[in-house]
Amino acid sequence: MNAHKIEVVLAEDGTLILRGLPFHAGDSVEVIILEAKTPQHTVASLASPEANLYPLRGKVVRYDDPTYPVALEDWEVLQ
Repeated sequence: MNAHKIEVVLAEDGTLILRGLPFHAGDSVEVIILEAKTPQHTVASLASPEANLYPLRGKVVRYDDPTYPVALEDWEVLQ
């Protein structure tokens, strides 16, 4: 059995449209509808001013030793 999960929002009239499914025309599929545990983010909600598009902005970033060489044994040119 090939399972595929997709989360969509119902239209106001209760219709559900599924696009981009990894199945072919004529394939037999089983459909199970489950209510999502968390509300879905729509394009409209992401465009709202209170949406946090940059969650790391203002966070402290620290580099312990940014110039320390790592994975030297993986470089073929050094061998």
